Amino acid sequence: MQIKRHKISLFSAVMLALGSLIGSGWLFGAGEAARVAGPAAIISWVLGAIIIMIIAFNYVELGTMFPESGGMSRYAQYSHGPLLGFIAAWANWISLITLVPIEAVASVEYMSTWPWEWANWTKSFMHNGSVSGLGIVVVVGFMLFFTLLNFWSVKILTRFTSLISFFKIGMPTLTIIMLLCSGFHTGNFGNSWHSFAPYGLRAVFEATTVSGIIFSYDAFQTIINMGGEVEKPHKNIARGIAISLTITAIIYILLQVAFIGAVKPSLLNHGWQGVNFSSPFADLAILVGLNWLSVLLYIDAFVSPFGTGVAFVATAARTLASMTKNGHVPTWLGRLERRYMVPRFALIADFILSVILVLFFRNWSTLASVISASTLIAYLTGPVTAFSLRKLRPNFKRPVKSKLLPVLAPTSFVLTSLAIYWAMWPTTIEVIFVIALGLPIYFYYEWRYGIKNWKDQVKGSLWMIVYLIFISTMSYIGSTSFGGKNILPYPTDFIIIIVVSLLFYRWAIKSSIEGPDLKAAKEVNDTVELPD
Repeated sequence: MQIKRHKISLFSAVMLALGSLIGSGWLFGAGEAARVAGPAAIISWVLGAIIIMIIAFNYVELGTMFPESGGMSRYAQYSHGPLLGFIAAWANWISLITLVPIEAVASVEYMSTWPWEWANWTKSFMHNGSVSGLGIVVVVGFMLFFTLLNFWSVKILTRFTSLISFFKIGMPTLTIIMLLCSGFHTGNFGNSWHSFAPYGLRAVFEATTVSGIIFSYDAFQTIINMGGEVEKPHKNIARGIAISLTITAIIYILLQVAFIGAVKPSLLNHGWQGVNFSSPFADLAILVGLNWLSVLLYIDAFVSPFGTGVAFVATAARTLASMTKNGHVPTWLGRLERRYMVPRFALIADFILSVILVLFFRNWSTLASVISASTLIAYLTGPVTAFSLRKLRPNFKRPVKSKLLPVLAPTSFVLTSLAIYWAMWPTTIEVIFVIALGLPIYFYYEWRYGIKNWKDQVKGSLWMIVYLIFISTMSYIGSTSFGGKNILPYPTDFIIIIVVSLLFYRWAIKSSIEGPDLKAAKEVNDTVELPD
């Protein structure tokens, strides 16, 4: 009875997801995307939403099959063994744990731009584009607050995120309405494809990753990783993801439309690349005479990242706690506090690591694309696992089972590969390095407990290892638009990635193994309640 009292309702799950999805991305994403792609940035937001929704499609089936906290760190192990499971879980956890200090740094960066005289002291939070010593103290204070809100109970967390999510939804909506009403310049959208997409189709793809669009949609996994605490998970996981992603996509696309239409034509003398606002929507509000709106936007530039940080502390802690079930991180990290069923040791470990990260990386933009690529690499295993489990265990209970999976799973794999490529060199090799840092931990535990089924582990994970080498090589020799040496110019690079990714997908499906982890999968699946 005690545990049931802390279950998360569908409404709270949606609010929690929105609290993660609408963070620092909306404040800068539209401005950055417009600089990269011009008015065609609208297509970038639509494309980003389609990619993430197709990726999420695979995880809806998996999340309803295995309603467990931190589930995304477990799925790949069920179908392909512990080595691939660890690689996917480590990549996903690294992206989550890094998002906590990034959102705290974002709050401090935005605070340092407050225009009021009484707030001049906040300017000392930044020095030469990086967080200063005083700023670090504030960042750590924010991260401690994020952690404490998660420390006592899910109930406190959901009440906070529900409250703050209303504000985070309301501010973008108000901004859209006011900018559309204050003077909308339809001519900014151009009257031909060339004027609508002045930097070409490649810029549309580039903006999807480098402008933070994929990053802005990524947090749908919040509901998946909280799956063990969601009421009626067989229904509410799918509903929560669909509702939160749809609301977010509509908001982001309309924000981009409002931004493009609100820019004064006189500012476009040097093209969209010459439009460089430090605080895009707040600066626009001032230019059109909406000073009161700019005040609210500066405040929201603190509130939005703040709320996202709180939500990601919850997601990262449950992901780390779930990784203990794989047997390759200390088991005490997964221990739940009995009264509130919160993984407190995981919260503490995440906080300490977040502090270490922010001491070394004091600039938000330095890690943003690395995080996106790391998350996308973890997402590669979603469609592979979903389809493999249909072959391995067709009798598992599947509250959500679509006939479209045989088509959408490989499509998801290909789109994810392209999005990783769009992150540009050298981000791809940096991500591989970050993922490789976890392998010594894995092999230590394998050595400590004795390596089991080594041939199966290699079989289940070799495709991923070779794939990472392939995508890094493509990034290096690909077109200059994506940071490469142009040995394979556009669109040849795209064609090769699409064809080879389909081959990797087939290899990955054939690499699934009949291992002992399927017994653990069955135990979780047995708890599923099928809809009436």
